[in-house]
Amino acid sequence: MNRAITVDRLRAGYTREVDILDGISLQVQRAEIVSLLGPNGCGKSTLLKAIAGFVQPRSGQVLLERRDVSALPAHEKMRSCSLGFVPQTENIFSALSVRENLQIGGHYLAPAARLGRIERLCSLYPVLARKLRAPAASLSGGERQILALARALMPSPKVLLLDEPSAGLAPMVLRQVFDAIVEIRDEEQVSILMVEQNAVEALRISDRAYILALGAVALSGRADELLHDPKVRDLYLGGRAA
Repeated sequence: MNRAITVDRLRAGYTREVDILDGISLQVQRAEIVSLLGPNGCGKSTLLKAIAGFVQPRSGQVLLERRDVSALPAHEKMRSCSLGFVPQTENIFSALSVRENLQIGGHYLAPAARLGRIERLCSLYPVLARKLRAPAASLSGGERQILALARALMPSPKVLLLDEPSAGLAPMVLRQVFDAIVEIRDEEQVSILMVEQNAVEALRISDRAYILALGAVALSGRADELLHDPKVRDLYLGGRAA
């Protein structure tokens, strides 16, 4: 398989004296879902931001489709490197309609291409088609997350970074959002790297996972094996997986 993301010995942080990421290396293959798991403060979200370009690495490399993009700012990666990013909070424009949110996601596209992507994503997510003219503020939590995913998909990215897509969602809604993530991978052939606190559900839909601790990779492997590993369950998943 070809690598969509390669992170090689990455060090990064928010102050000059402290590295939040302590030489992390990982890979995501094309059309693969990979989860980043671990306790709060271990560097998961910082790693996503460093890959996206919101945090500049101090050393190491970030490659997208074998291109070294370590020094590129976020806006350039989004436009020229086929990268999508969905932050945990403030990921939609509540005062705008569903259609307007999607149009903003595709603002670099030609009008005909933008319309085609809106039609494509509305067919993929019928809830958006039903509420296309509704203000985004009127959507439920799960619908808002699906809109955030769809908006990030407007330019047809090859790589999608997701930061806590299940944050604040009820269990039934959470399953709906995770199903949407699998649908993205299957229908759009997007490579997905996802930070998630709900480790059990994340592992259920992932191909592989990395478990971080203190800014480094503590464990990695196939998601199904990690899900049923007694050591992983006891240390990171809160007991027996169903």
